[in-house]
Amino acid sequence: MQTRKGWSGPLKKMEEKILKEGKILPGGVLKVGNFLNQQIDTPFMKEIGEEIAKMYKDDEVTKILTIEASGIPIAVSAGFAMNLPVVYAKKNKSSNISGDVYSVMVHSFTHGNNNNVMVGKEYISPDDKILIVDDFLAHGSALYGLIDIVEQAGAKVAGCVAAVEKGFQLGGDKLRKEGYRIDSLAIIEEMTDSEIRFRK
Repeated sequence: MQTRKGWSGPLKKMEEKILKEGKILPGGVLKVGNFLNQQIDTPFMKEIGEEIAKMYKDDEVTKILTIEASGIPIAVSAGFAMNLPVVYAKKNKSSNISGDVYSVMVHSFTHGNNNNVMVGKEYISPDDKILIVDDFLAHGSALYGLIDIVEQAGAKVAGCVAAVEKGFQLGGDKLRKEGYRIDSLAIIEEMTDSEIRFRK
């Protein structure tokens, strides 16, 4: 993982925006709906996409994978910057998902429920090298689920990118210890009701 010392641009800006515009809610919830996952700061999102493209410019990524809904803007921004298609896992099977699917059960700690997420088999092939993108990384459930889908398809995981990682919930560090490349634009080391401290 890259050192955070001296980071600038969208990497430093993410920390600054969290401190300025984020809100800490009861239960260890960080609300960033003002710029990341309800109202989208589109110029900043463009910067995020370009930064992700720089991180993975030499990794021969063929597709970007995310999960609905909050990961989609970040994944699409990266897709534009990398000139790659974006696939997103759906949380419920709908009429426009036909045929065979890759699926896995994912627990949402934010919503306190389980979702059977799925991707149509026609969208990921064994030849793909997949970059997984999401808005938050906490316990790692969503990323583990998406990694599972990639592995079901026989494809390869190039790495995972999170806009915001809650380092104190250890999901990212657990994935790193298992050998996955994990990049986050901001890693929160500690969060109390009144203070946020970033990993340096």
